[in-house]
Amino acid sequence: MSNITFTMIKPDAVADGHIGAILGKITEAGFKIKALKLTQLTMADAKKFYEVHAERPFYGELTEFMSSGPIVAAVLEKENAVEDFRKLIGATNPAEAAEGTIRKMFARSVGENAVHGSDSDENARIEADFHFAGREIF
Repeated sequence: MSNITFTMIKPDAVADGHIGAILGKITEAGFKIKALKLTQLTMADAKKFYEVHAERPFYGELTEFMSSGPIVAAVLEKENAVEDFRKLIGATNPAEAAEGTIRKMFARSVGENAVHGSDSDENARIEADFHFAGREIF
């Protein structure tokens, strides 16, 4: 399971026209795209996807933002995928993200930070299954 991760290019980065550049950074880093789609989360979808954060003060703002416009959902494959992808995207706060990371290059703010990346092998599978049917992952 450690060879896949899940990502979403968030509404801010989609609206800013960064889909191609972000996908380019991902493939240049050695990830293979196993599933990909442009879609939009409903508020109900966003609440379900982020329900682990339901008690956090930012939950309402997060779910509102994530359902505010189209996203690109993707399943990525690479050895040590979760850890390597977390390094590639950088810190949640783009001001603290390392140079060359996706968030440093494309995020607007802590709340509008361009991309989501799974935080564990288990969550990568759960998140991939949330967005894709098995026949959509290659």
